[in-house]
Amino acid sequence: MSNKISTLSNLSQRIIVGVLGGAVFIGGIWFSEWTYFLLFLALTLLGVAEFYRLVATQGIKPNRTLGLVLSGLLFVSVFLVIKELIPATLLYLSLPVLFLSLILEMYRKKPQPFTNISFTLLGVVYVAGPFGLLHLLGYLRGAYSWQPILGVLFLIWAADTGAYIFGKSFGKHKLFERISPGKTWEGWAGGTVVTLLVAYVLALFFTDLVLYQWIGIGLIVAIFGVLGDLVESLLKRSLGVKDSGTLLPGHGGILDRFDSLLMVIPFIVAFLKVI
Repeated sequence: MSNKISTLSNLSQRIIVGVLGGAVFIGGIWFSEWTYFLLFLALTLLGVAEFYRLVATQGIKPNRTLGLVLSGLLFVSVFLVIKELIPATLLYLSLPVLFLSLILEMYRKKPQPFTNISFTLLGVVYVAGPFGLLHLLGYLRGAYSWQPILGVLFLIWAADTGAYIFGKSFGKHKLFERISPGKTWEGWAGGTVVTLLVAYVLALFFTDLVLYQWIGIGLIVAIFGVLGDLVESLLKRSLGVKDSGTLLPGHGGILDRFDSLLMVIPFIVAFLKVI
């Protein structure tokens, strides 16, 4: 009886946090470019800090201060360049700044210096890089528009929901059992169908992009979203942890909630800019 009560309590907590979190995200992205900016700046810094806490469990000692500064600078500078508040040529300064990690590591006197350097930079690339590229989606037409960003989030939620429902109902064949035993090919196929249906609906109402663009983004989300989830699962398994953090009760940490988004953003930006 106590187990059932605990399960219901955890489910209720998960639903409440999910609804409130979804409302905050939708509202922040929709309200203005500055609420969007502050929301994802916070996510960037929290996500990088969470990544560094995770790898520290294995004795790795990334330069947290440098990594957080680099991540914040990357996110802010790309935003300011797109807003044309600073010249794009200033982004070239990021190249020598990256190499500061090699120089500073000499003075930290920590074991495994090059492992520390690698994970310091990996945190920036894995978390801050995609969130910085997200600005390119928000400013596809020059001025800020919430439609592409919210649309991508809706597609990720559709893929997750479809995969869960179809996986529970029809799942038999494991997608990648070594990394994530719960995922099945049937769940992935169902999630893909739901994602493409939602992409079609988005094309009717979110007119910043046309149908073939939304369908293309839907396919990217269906394929690379689940790969992002698997990559984050691989990271956690290699570190021997269940969740990336406890910031979101019932949902884990920042990386748990945004693993798919981090993976799909670079592919979506490349798709829209090239095609």
